[in-house]
Amino acid sequence: MTPLWQFGATQLAAGFAAGAFTPVEALQSCLARCQDINPALNALIFTDAEGAMQAAAGSGERWRAGRPASPLDGVPVTIKDNLHVQGWPTQWGSRALAGLVAKRDELPVARLREAGLVLFGKTNVPEFTMQGYTDNLVFGPTRNPWNLDLTPGGSSGGAAALVAAGGCPLALGTDGGGSIRRPASHTNTVGFKPSRGRVPRSGGLPPIFLEFEVAAPLARNVEDVSALMRIIGGEAPADLASGPYRILHIPQFGEHPVDPAIAALTERAAGHFAGLGHRVVRASAFDLAEEVNRLWPLLSQIGLAWLAAHPQELAQPAFDTALFGPAMQANLEAGRQLSAQSLFDLLLEIGRLKNRLSALFEDYDFLLTPAAAALPWPATQTHPHTIGGREAGPRGHAVFAAFANAAGLPAIALPCGFAQGLPVGLQLLAQEGRDEALLALAGRYQQAHSWASFPIWQGTT
Repeated sequence: MTPLWQFGATQLAAGFAAGAFTPVEALQSCLARCQDINPALNALIFTDAEGAMQAAAGSGERWRAGRPASPLDGVPVTIKDNLHVQGWPTQWGSRALAGLVAKRDELPVARLREAGLVLFGKTNVPEFTMQGYTDNLVFGPTRNPWNLDLTPGGSSGGAAALVAAGGCPLALGTDGGGSIRRPASHTNTVGFKPSRGRVPRSGGLPPIFLEFEVAAPLARNVEDVSALMRIIGGEAPADLASGPYRILHIPQFGEHPVDPAIAALTERAAGHFAGLGHRVVRASAFDLAEEVNRLWPLLSQIGLAWLAAHPQELAQPAFDTALFGPAMQANLEAGRQLSAQSLFDLLLEIGRLKNRLSALFEDYDFLLTPAAAALPWPATQTHPHTIGGREAGPRGHAVFAAFANAAGLPAIALPCGFAQGLPVGLQLLAQEGRDEALLALAGRYQQAHSWASFPIWQGTT
């Protein structure tokens, strides 16, 4: 029999309904898998096995009575460590938050609990989720299951690594500038960023990314992502358009470098979409996001400086900025030097970007880009210093991501192949509010062009 840790979320739920196995057995399989793989991955940083077993037992009783709380009742799920779970620590990757224990669930977490999903642990993040890799001075680096020397990206790197390696079928993460989509690309998983406001948030950490950061799922297939979205985001009106669609393939933003293998695989994926009957047009140039990309780091720097000036927002007695790591010390100082005009500059450019994208979506239904510009890099290195033989800055690998957060667009990262033995993902984007159409298109692509679900793990640790 296939180990239950290899099952997807909807597969597990079908098994619960049929009485083939129980939520307790599914949880036990995932916990055992985590015990085997996490010493090498360092993805799971907190586990509540006792509480999870109680929840799984309760779910089993509901399934036996024919009254599941939701279609995903009993499915194990992890929570990214910048989301509050009642009674669990929230470290946010920082020594400055030592001892912070959540007094209540953040709203998306509460919706998972109400739906009967089994919350069993928290996943690793970079400090304050402000970097594109996953490492911090509290827990250390998370590693990519496809190559343990490399990063799974960030900031949802712990979530993506654990899902990819079979530790859990679902993870709840956040995306404030590609933080779900890029790790999905680096780990052969599916990562979704919904439209702004689709997933309500309250009762969480101070919003240093304002409304541009969204809570959203990671999984190993589109069906599971869609199922979790219906729980945390509610049922959305069906998008009745079925295509064929007009898809704009954007291989490069401005003059920013893209790894040649990633470019080739994204080009091949564009051909696959054309083969499905869609009209795919290749953009000769694309520079709409240049100013927003240039200014985007200011948002988190200003947000961090605001947080340092308002520690009461954390509802804990002490918040010592001297405990920040070196990178966050530098970001804090940069934020303190910025003015209100700097934030206004960014917000103004975001408004201009939204107007330009609105015009673009009059001609196209979807956009297709690489999900990340670079392949995974060394696990303790903040970013790749070169891409395709050219020098790259701290966000060079992330150039395709933040504009979707700025404009509130739904976006999804899907596996599209391998380069040098490492996963590569494509990104699809739609106009704000067209989440269901985007998920449907992603599902049809997955059905036509399936991909391997699990890394080949060489033994246990």
